[in-house]
Amino acid sequence: MSHQTGIKANDTLKKFFSKATSDKSVRAIKVSIVDEELSLSGHEKHHKSWKDDFEKVVKQFILPEVPCYVLYRFDVKSDTKNYDWLLISWCPDVAPIRQKMLYASTKATLKQEFGSAKIKEELHGTSMVDVTLDGLEQSRLSQKAPAPLTIREEEIAELRKAEVGHSTSVSVDSRSQAVSGIKFPMSVAAITALSIFVDSSEINYVQFYIDMTKESIELATSDNVSVNLLNDQVPKNDARYHLYMYQHKRNGTQTNSVFFIYSMPGYSCPIKVRMLYSSCKSPFIEELENLYKLKIHKKLEIDNDDVINEKYLLDELYPEKESDKPKFSKPKAPGRGVRRIIKSNE
Repeated sequence: MSHQTGIKANDTLKKFFSKATSDKSVRAIKVSIVDEELSLSGHEKHHKSWKDDFEKVVKQFILPEVPCYVLYRFDVKSDTKNYDWLLISWCPDVAPIRQKMLYASTKATLKQEFGSAKIKEELHGTSMVDVTLDGLEQSRLSQKAPAPLTIREEEIAELRKAEVGHSTSVSVDSRSQAVSGIKFPMSVAAITALSIFVDSSEINYVQFYIDMTKESIELATSDNVSVNLLNDQVPKNDARYHLYMYQHKRNGTQTNSVFFIYSMPGYSCPIKVRMLYSSCKSPFIEELENLYKLKIHKKLEIDNDDVINEKYLLDELYPEKESDKPKFSKPKAPGRGVRRIIKSNE
């Protein structure tokens, strides 16, 4: 099962993989996510050399608006049994954001099901130009393909870009990793709620929690919450991450501002929980902003002493400037009466 989204390959695809990887007659395999399963969407036999077949075969699998994976077989073997394969991740710019997120998060699972060692190259495409022979050559020039990873190495690379750990030993590597923290994947439910939050006005609030057993970020709740009831959503005994879309008017203009709120009730939570939420926060925010293109206007950290209401949000968005503060004039010195002008006889 995927450690990324919970999506797994169905039995039909698994059986086809087991035969196709060493079968010279198969040139390409198309894989799609259907009903939250990796499914076989099509396959094509080889006709000529891999270069001669490439554009014709790939073109028939690629639809302009629908993401998919294409596994394409080269004509050489790195070992005596299996051919080398190219993994094409097709994710067009016009695809819905939920589809983009699902395909990006499920790629590691596909590689594990197929066999990571068999995949010698990868190609990511967002436009038709990317998935041509010229696009492949440009990709090869721009970056050297990394050495194949084991399944466990793939999981670690995808889920923990920088693993901090809780050991007392400190090395150069661990110090550099500690800067970026721990990255946990989101569950399918969390990704779905996030996509609705980003794409529509159906919900304006999403709450997440960390499942320490699964090492994943899970959905706690999602809803349409008025600003007056926002504070009631914050648990008093558990840590949480929150996203809130605050709709308000500013200078007569309707404005939507996204808040990322990290709530930690304080010392009522075990130190392990406090450390984990603190370590996961920055990578989670980075993923929201970079991968899911969510513009976060304000990031807050709160505890049980804070009350999240409209005034609190407005003060965070529009802090009072020094020039806006009322100026108090300095009081005059106590008077000594009216001065008298004395004429000099001179």
